[in-house]
Amino acid sequence: MAIRTDERVPLARQLVRAVPFPAGAGMARMLVERNFRSFRRTWSIIVSGFFEPVFFLFAMGVGIGAMVGDIDLGDGRTVPYGVFVAPALLASSAMNGAVFDSTTNVFFKLKYAKLYDSVLATPLGPRDVAVGEIGWALLRGLAYSGAFLAVAAAAGTVRSWWALAAVPAATLIGWAFASVGMASATYMRTWADFDWIQLAIMPMFLFSATFFPLTTYPDVLQWVVQATPLYHGVAMTRELMLGEITTAMAGHVAYLVAMGLVGTVWTAGRVERLLLR
Repeated sequence: MAIRTDERVPLARQLVRAVPFPAGAGMARMLVERNFRSFRRTWSIIVSGFFEPVFFLFAMGVGIGAMVGDIDLGDGRTVPYGVFVAPALLASSAMNGAVFDSTTNVFFKLKYAKLYDSVLATPLGPRDVAVGEIGWALLRGLAYSGAFLAVAAAAGTVRSWWALAAVPAATLIGWAFASVGMASATYMRTWADFDWIQLAIMPMFLFSATFFPLTTYPDVLQWVVQATPLYHGVAMTRELMLGEITTAMAGHVAYLVAMGLVGTVWTAGRVERLLLR
């Protein structure tokens, strides 16, 4: 007997069902779909997060860029300041979107709404909760990055068709930060504890070769900057948007993949410990 497909299934649900999930956590897509349905009524909150990097692009790239001029990339290569800053802001938008959703929203659901206690009454388990929330935060960061890339292209700050690969690169950045962000949220006791997350995010945003070339820092600080995850995200998206791919790309990808894997395993363990204790 042939199985009939329901053509009336909403497109959003079809897209969620198409998202691949790790073996053993396939039910996690149900939590992603639940979050999508919940945020349909508060879409303006998600949209508002898109404007911050856009404002930075025009303020820094156009305003300050007119005074700074071209940036020397080494080997005699120079690019306008706006072209230099745009990839970094794309990487930052992926980070901010993923971190915001995987920390404050998860904390509220865990401590106040008690949503995950209800989730465990369904076929979903703690691993599904971890993977589902990380997946949703990743999609949110991806939406920010895709929209920002369109604005950057319209502003003339994209130099290569390789920039299209910056969208999946932003997905990788979102996964890395969302996984570690959610794990960190499970340790928070009050809203005041989230100041520690801002204390980590803000310096990375300002000093991960975002607004200045790495060579402007002293040698000792260059090592510190290169150890931060956002630097690898910035360097990766900058190579793609400039169309200048180097062997360093493999190192950036490996760093973020390792961070995502460690963060996901860490989060799954923490969620299981909190919900099943």
